[in-house]
Amino acid sequence: MLSYTSGIVLFAALLHASWNALLHGNRDRFLSMTWMSIAIAGVATFVVMFNPFPARASWPCIVASGLVHIVYNVSLVRSYRRNDLALAYPIARGSSPLLVTLGAALFAHEAIGALHAVGIVMISGGIIAIALQGQRVSRTGAFAALTTGATIALYTVIDGIGVRLSGGQSLSYTAWMFLFYWLMPLLFVAARGPASLWMPLRAEPLSIGSSIAGGLVSIAAYGIVIWALQSGAMGAVSALRETSVVFAVLIGRLFLREAVSGTRWLACVVVAAGAVCLGL
Repeated sequence: MLSYTSGIVLFAALLHASWNALLHGNRDRFLSMTWMSIAIAGVATFVVMFNPFPARASWPCIVASGLVHIVYNVSLVRSYRRNDLALAYPIARGSSPLLVTLGAALFAHEAIGALHAVGIVMISGGIIAIALQGQRVSRTGAFAALTTGATIALYTVIDGIGVRLSGGQSLSYTAWMFLFYWLMPLLFVAARGPASLWMPLRAEPLSIGSSIAGGLVSIAAYGIVIWALQSGAMGAVSALRETSVVFAVLIGRLFLREAVSGTRWLACVVVAAGAVCLGL
């Protein structure tokens, strides 16, 4: 992968960690994710109005990815109800390169070399260390985080295939996929009623504003990833993105006042190092 592309994907990793911190830092994460989704879907609606359609072959991937993203959003909120950012984020993001690499090998015929195998072992070992060293880790919480990682891997492989079938229309592909985020406010209203969505605009404007900002950061971050997936190996792109676990721990420690043990620091470094191995 070109160093320019790698640098852009690493910037996307920082953006990923930042919007996850915004989500985790809000008290009502379902509400926060819903307003993030409204911002994302609003931008996507604007973009599709001024860009050509992606190629017909990519549409099954657009639909599949859009639906998987909704499952991911719900799973992420569930995960953050049970874990600190410094725990949930590394498990969810750290498990996905392994699954993406395997999925890319099965469905896109991307080879797994010796260095990739080393990276997989390092990432898996780091995740196990993170999951087992903290007393706050419950079986249910770990399962929720791992489920989130599985959905990340699933939509990454789908988008890796889909954007390559889009006829070079990565921006249009991304926007059409993100239109499915309009489903999130529908789910929220069905669960809590319309007043629960609109009343916080007056009662908690700063919280809603940070959620909207998080949505804008999120669409930029994943748009970069989809752009990189056009030419980069899926496992490599995913792995570079997942170095965001290091950013997440730093954000959790500096801004959310989360305690980070030496063991967790070391485990996150191992996960990040394994991700780098996968990206080489």
